[in-house]
Amino acid sequence: MHSRITGVKPSVDVLKQMAEAIANGNASAAAEMAMQHDAFYDVTLKNLATPWTNRDGDNFAPLNDYTATVIGMVRDDVDFREILSGDIIYTGASGLDLPSYSNSNNNHYEALERSDYPLQVALERRAQSAVTGLPSEATAGVMTTRGGAKAFFYAGTNRAMFRFTLMNHLCRDLEQVHDTSRPPDRIRQDVSRSPGGDSRVFQNNCVGCHSGMDPMAQAFAYYNFEYDVENDPTGENGQLDYNRSGDSDPVTGTRVQAKNHINSATFPYGYVIPDDKWDNYWREGPNMHLGWSGELPGSGYGAKSMGRELANSEAFAQCQVTKVFEQVCLRSPEDSTDRNRVASMTNSFTGNGYQLKQVYADAAVYCAGE
Repeated sequence: MHSRITGVKPSVDVLKQMAEAIANGNASAAAEMAMQHDAFYDVTLKNLATPWTNRDGDNFAPLNDYTATVIGMVRDDVDFREILSGDIIYTGASGLDLPSYSNSNNNHYEALERSDYPLQVALERRAQSAVTGLPSEATAGVMTTRGGAKAFFYAGTNRAMFRFTLMNHLCRDLEQVHDTSRPPDRIRQDVSRSPGGDSRVFQNNCVGCHSGMDPMAQAFAYYNFEYDVENDPTGENGQLDYNRSGDSDPVTGTRVQAKNHINSATFPYGYVIPDDKWDNYWREGPNMHLGWSGELPGSGYGAKSMGRELANSEAFAQCQVTKVFEQVCLRSPEDSTDRNRVASMTNSFTGNGYQLKQVYADAAVYCAGE
């Protein structure tokens, strides 16, 4: 159990305490003992979160504010839904010999990783708005961290942020939510209505993703990742840019970032984004089975409210539990017994404050001895 949670063997004393807890019928307490080891944070949680922070799913990417925030939230038993909407960020703790947090580089976190300070004690929770200067209403958990922005607001049209958030936190890529029955009225000008001269490709393929994605990704209309394309092509010194109330983009004449209007000549009659209002067209049709919350309206303005929409879905909870199950049990759920256990763990996760440490404990107890 200890090895599955941390990747290392326990000390003799910890092993005795865990064995005693299990003998007394409290296997969950034994799992919690294992989670007190530094390796749970420095290795297990870092390996869980790091692939979420980059387009390649690279497990060896440097520590950054996205990764640190996930680790800190798990440590502090923060409601994990806040990962997509909270005014929250984790930095190195005050008093550590580290460079200051910067909006334009990752030096703070790379120094923290080199320092070998255990992340269990080295991370400090702070308000993201106070650290980065974003308005609180514009913060959306890891989506608006510098690490998230560098990976998914980089170039393009910001659809990448939606797609990778869907992949990493609802365990669905666009092909798995493909639905050609939704209205195409919000598909932007940059999408050809007759790719290769054949309109059937648009109707039977492109519509399936864009009709649902484009109305949701509109939540990111005011965000961009700015960097020096010529001298810093990978954006190592770039930073998140957000158009506040009163700002006006010189190209669009509104708060909407110019990147949202690129390739407008592809289909001039397509949708032109006027603001950051999003709507979830997937609340009807086959994707209603992602389990959208009936307590939310299914529409709103900006990334924060859209993040809440995603994080309150049943698919979000199932995704987190499945990822932990696979990491701890070293396999995917294989049969009805496994699937029933995942369902039970998901119910426990949603019913007890969305605390991910409890999911680790439940998975470790279930897979102990395998």
